[in-house]
Amino acid sequence: MKAQYSFSAFKFCCSAFVIVAAISCNGNNGRLSAEGGKLVTDSSSNLMMHIARDISAKGPIAWVDYFEDAPGFFMASGGQLALKDHQSAVLFVKNTLVKTMPQIKLSWQNVRIDPINDDFSAIGADFHEDITLANGTTMPFGGYFTGVAHFDGKSWKLRNLHWSIKGQ
Repeated sequence: MKAQYSFSAFKFCCSAFVIVAAISCNGNNGRLSAEGGKLVTDSSSNLMMHIARDISAKGPIAWVDYFEDAPGFFMASGGQLALKDHQSAVLFVKNTLVKTMPQIKLSWQNVRIDPINDDFSAIGADFHEDITLANGTTMPFGGYFTGVAHFDGKSWKLRNLHWSIKGQ
């Protein structure tokens, strides 16, 4: 009798597992619908447009508005970790960047967006910056930007980003 009970319990557990697995695999394997993908792409494109507009109008202090205040935030540049977290990014922008380069004209070209899910996208783009230094000298820079954007329920922010400068 005990063996029969164990076999019945085993069958029940297997059945329950199959049902749970079938419910969790709702057929789309986590893929976005065409409409969802378009919404994420459009929202991420708007993020990039607003970043360029605000950085160009307000200077580097505007970056603070686009960095996600989350544990996963980081920024790399030229293959090295430049800012390890949100707090270091905010302090660097406020205490250093705005003083050394008070104005930046930023533009994106060839923006590529890969919607990952409803809340995340991978972004890549050529960029050009005309950076005005504190002494008034303007220096051009260009390269390629990659990042991950995240919708936090209110707005899209950059979770992480990497800048590759041409000629490095």
